[in-house]
Amino acid sequence: MTQATAEHRILVVDDEPSIVDAVSTALRYEGYEVEEATTGRQALTAATTFDPDLIVLDWMLPDVEGIEVGRRLRDRGFKTAILFLTAKDATENKVEALRAGGDDYVTKPFSLAELVARVQAILRRTSSELPGDVLSFADLTLDEGRHEVFRGEMPVPLTATEFNLLRYFLLNPRRVLSKSQILQNVWRYDFGGNSNVVETYVSYLRKKLDAAGPPLIRTVRQVGYMLETERD
Repeated sequence: MTQATAEHRILVVDDEPSIVDAVSTALRYEGYEVEEATTGRQALTAATTFDPDLIVLDWMLPDVEGIEVGRRLRDRGFKTAILFLTAKDATENKVEALRAGGDDYVTKPFSLAELVARVQAILRRTSSELPGDVLSFADLTLDEGRHEVFRGEMPVPLTATEFNLLRYFLLNPRRVLSKSQILQNVWRYDFGGNSNVVETYVSYLRKKLDAAGPPLIRTVRQVGYMLETERD
């Protein structure tokens, strides 16, 4: 057990007690503090009282679906990382999980080793210490110390993953970044070549940034994306 993992709290939500028990046991073995829930309503309550750093959230729950739980938490301003568990393997379902505010997904049946590795990867990128610098481009400002983003005077609320994606763009302005580069530097592990997660999160980031000013992220067809202003 490391000091870092000992400080992380994880909420495990699934309506199958055997899965909750197995996942919770594996995570506690790694040194995480774990809380358990078996319904969507329990998950929403626990998210408030337990204040987890990450939620392992089943897609199919008996009362409020995991997808809806994720949406409600994001609507309430929770930036807690979410790892969805889903028995659905279709690409559109995986993209829907990401659109609901998920940071990643694992398809059932899964190995506990894979799940723990995904949890560790998410926590590394959402909890990593930042140098506290202020990065800026055009009217866009990202304050690493305060974890805040502004366009001019307007705050732009971002999830942890969106924040890290924007930070990578700001560290590489006017430079074309491929999807594989973004996967490696923002997600920091292999997604098996699936770039849907990059497309999805760039779409989210664009929507939030464009609501406060002119477009800043340009698609370079068949290559990747670039942070630039229209007059660059």
